Amino acid sequence: MNNSFKEIPGIKYGKTDNFLLIAGPCVVEDEKIVLKIAEHLSELSEKYHLPYVFKASYRKANRSKIDSFSGIGDEKALKILAGVRKKFSIPVITDIHNPFEANLAAQYVDILQIPAFLCRQTDLLVAAAKTGKWINIKKGQFLSGSSMRFAVEKVRDSGNDRIMVTDRGNMFGYQDIVVDFRNIPLMQKAEVPVIMDITHSLQQPNQEAGVSGGNPEMIETIGKAAISVGADGIFIETHPDPANAKSDGANMLNLAGMDNLLHKLVAIRKTINSFYN
Repeated sequence: MNNSFKEIPGIKYGKTDNFLLIAGPCVVEDEKIVLKIAEHLSELSEKYHLPYVFKASYRKANRSKIDSFSGIGDEKALKILAGVRKKFSIPVITDIHNPFEANLAAQYVDILQIPAFLCRQTDLLVAAAKTGKWINIKKGQFLSGSSMRFAVEKVRDSGNDRIMVTDRGNMFGYQDIVVDFRNIPLMQKAEVPVIMDITHSLQQPNQEAGVSGGNPEMIETIGKAAISVGADGIFIETHPDPANAKSDGANMLNLAGMDNLLHKLVAIRKTINSFYN
């Protein structure tokens, strides 16, 4: 099992055998909500001795409708993320969508994330790689797990070996996503940590209303399965009031449910580890 994520600057509990938790809201809505979520998740990280990275997009570029919420302003949102990193002493990850964003975001966060729809964009991968930051490449909904080795190679060939990849299911164009857990061991062959996104995997995209739906009651099921087959980490979006979240609320987990979910996933991980010790 690949544990190189333990080398992420500022990561806590790197000496444990626990999975990596990447969690937070979909997008930076305001400082109050971001700090509330970060505080609760940091406390759960301490409780379960989980290596933890706070996640939030400073801007959302991939929206179904032109009037969908995309952010509060790049610099304002990035400064809030930098504030989370300083206040809670945890690493922070955010998405970038264009090559010019790489150096900007790298000034404020520890990990740059390549969105799934952009995982084949060579210029974006190269620009991210050249910052020297950790890079999390989300697997395109249109790709097999084995195809992701080419995205990994683009970053490596640009001089950066600090790479993770994240699965978020496969989409066939019919307003639903299917998770193929064979992709986890397939992507681990690239010798990088493999994360399972257990909320975006439950999206129901391209709905008639122009806003993605979701199936959040299956979050626990996808999480349990991912840990059981050896995922190195879990990616999850969470919010104290998903119904009123400004982005992707339909497939997010209520923040109040994080403790119960992590309790179960940590227990499964301990059981899995017992077979190898």
